[in-house]
Amino acid sequence: MTSLPDRFRTAARGAGATAADADLDSAANYLLTRWTEPQRHYHDVSHLAAVLDVVDRFAELAPHPDRVRLAAWLHDAVYDPKALGDANERDSAEFAEGLLVTLGAPDEVAADVARLVGLTAGHATEDGDPDGELLCDADLAILAADDERYAAYTAAIRREYAHVPDGDFRAGRSRVLHELLKLPSIYRLEPIREAWEARAQANLTAELELLA
Repeated sequence: MTSLPDRFRTAARGAGATAADADLDSAANYLLTRWTEPQRHYHDVSHLAAVLDVVDRFAELAPHPDRVRLAAWLHDAVYDPKALGDANERDSAEFAEGLLVTLGAPDEVAADVARLVGLTAGHATEDGDPDGELLCDADLAILAADDERYAAYTAAIRREYAHVPDGDFRAGRSRVLHELLKLPSIYRLEPIREAWEARAQANLTAELELLA
């Protein structure tokens, strides 16, 4: 199986990065230290690998799959459960653009990856943005998991927000789920929507009932 640093290097090269292999590997390993920070219980290396796997599986649906792969690597590069609003996504997008420029990626590529990262704040995409749709669909793939994996996911999210009292957590989590259910559909790309939409809708509805 290809290692995560190898996958980062391949995606970076595919997106036009010109840095030496050693520098690309160093960047990947640095990112992995971020993905293994102690405050992460769901937003960890397992989540990164799962998002990358979905992107790889449906890569033919996106015109720039390597940009999407880089956005997957960088979309939670900054993750503090105590941050307010979409600060994590904004900071991750800014970090992404700076890192990719230092790795020799074209400015347009670095800016586009940063744009993709920013989309994960609300998972709302514009029409005609299959790269953004693939990233958001991959990021939300867990919502269509079976009962056991979905329960593990929600438990991990609760651990990340252990500092939040139960009542406040239930209210906040309910708002997140309602916002997802208000989207035209949870998944945007047709093959993914056909495969996962019904299951995700059922999972979110069931979780809302438990939170209530």
